Amino acid sequence: MTSLTSSELSDLALASNAWPFEEARKLLKRFETSGMPETVLFETGYGPSGLPHIGTFGEVARTTMVRNAFIALTEGKVATNLICFSDDMDGLRKVPDNVPNREMLLAHLGKPLSRIPDPFSNEHASFAAHNNARLCAFLDTFGFDYEFISATDHYAAGHFDAMLTKMLSVYDEVMDIILPTLGPERRETYSPFLPVHPVTGVVLQVPMVDRDVAQGTITYLDPDSGEPIRTKVTGGAVKCQWKADWALRWAALGVDYEMAGKDLIDSVNLSSRICRALGVQPPEGFNYELFLDDNGQKISKSKGNGLTIDEWLTYASPKSLSFYMFGKPKAAKKLHFDVIPKAVDDYYQFLSAYQRQDGRQQLQNPVWHIHSGNPPAEGIKVPFAMLLNLVSASNASNAETLWGFISRYSPDVTPRSDPELDELVGYAIRYYDDFVKPTKRFRAPDDVERDALRTLDEKLAALPADADAGTIQDALLDVARPIERYQDQKKKGPDGGPGVSGEWFQALYEVLLGQEKGPRFGSFIALYGIGETRALIAEALAGRPAANA
Repeated sequence: MTSLTSSELSDLALASNAWPFEEARKLLKRFETSGMPETVLFETGYGPSGLPHIGTFGEVARTTMVRNAFIALTEGKVATNLICFSDDMDGLRKVPDNVPNREMLLAHLGKPLSRIPDPFSNEHASFAAHNNARLCAFLDTFGFDYEFISATDHYAAGHFDAMLTKMLSVYDEVMDIILPTLGPERRETYSPFLPVHPVTGVVLQVPMVDRDVAQGTITYLDPDSGEPIRTKVTGGAVKCQWKADWALRWAALGVDYEMAGKDLIDSVNLSSRICRALGVQPPEGFNYELFLDDNGQKISKSKGNGLTIDEWLTYASPKSLSFYMFGKPKAAKKLHFDVIPKAVDDYYQFLSAYQRQDGRQQLQNPVWHIHSGNPPAEGIKVPFAMLLNLVSASNASNAETLWGFISRYSPDVTPRSDPELDELVGYAIRYYDDFVKPTKRFRAPDDVERDALRTLDEKLAALPADADAGTIQDALLDVARPIERYQDQKKKGPDGGPGVSGEWFQALYEVLLGQEKGPRFGSFIALYGIGETRALIAEALAGRPAANA
């Protein structure tokens, strides 16, 4: 592993084309003329109208990666902070599909999320407090360094008062920015200020009939009585409509960097214009592509589609999720259970490669960004996909059974010596039980496959019981090369003849394990055992797996 000084790291960061470094350089350029602030502020926003999902995590993780890249670029000489901002003063517009006590919530429509009872339990003061606690607990699980800010608290404490007063003074300019983007009906009711009704507590979307910049007040008509109500714009008596609110917090907090989903490009542009109207430069950032469920639909807090935070962590480690978030942030990514195994194994492959790389390559490696430049030195002995196949072949229902195979394969590895692998064993058993086992479909071999399996059985019988994965893989290839069905004319065998196509290995997986694909089959046999694999072949030839499917 390459050890770099902070100066060497900064030099490499200046040249790296890993996307967090590209973003960090863009942020650094922001301060070329204005000078570096005392603290460079990163922000992520969260709407607690529903349970936090992985999309929320992705934004925090990616922003953290940019923050770490910026720290490397500036040799750690510039203070940074990451704010996780909860818009918990927003009014509840609809009841999410994935929460209990929906009837109770219906009675509180329009009220700030922080003033609605917790539908889950009596443990929290409000619906927002429950979801905020879930979010913070999740972020803490991943070890994120952040400062949580509640919109309700900030409005009530007067932290936004100066900028709210400024918003009132540039009211006409803000209206000129927003109104052309609205339909005729919404134009009639739009205001950047959403007053909180003093009696009902509902966040109102009503037009202003008067405003007094000197007094810092707005006047609107009570929707029920029609009587005028005059209120201060400060002290939490109003909140801003969300595009104006986004600009308000950027300006008031001095946010330097915030990313957002591709679906919010127009909103980012509008909020940036409002921020400039407030006399403040909007933050830097970029727009990432959306996260999709298994049907290709955008994941949503209110719908509860796609993976939840807890669901991913049931079947894989936090590191694998961070790895998944690193890759191609400007490409749409599916967030469903079937992406987990590959994410796990790809993470460990990059971790293994890191140890052999020079400094420039390490800064390109996702694990540098996942682990803030200090990834662990060791990977794992057995890939996750291999563990899944081992569970599938052995019908193991407990970790002890799997460790019996692993210890035979690597006698020096134990649950105590490799707790990370032990954790992975638990993940594999749960994932297999919930997603692989219900879909396993063995098929009977046809005549060509039966002959090939008999030959393979003979080849395996001739090998020593402790044959390594390479030797076993060679035997597998030797069986398939003479069979026309499995010949690949685009590949060359060791004798110059055709190579072996993937169809041979697919057949082995379908007939012996009841699935379409898996890792290198020779490695699987070395782990599972030659005798045990011969037993699978015997069962397939006898027709029992197909009968038991």
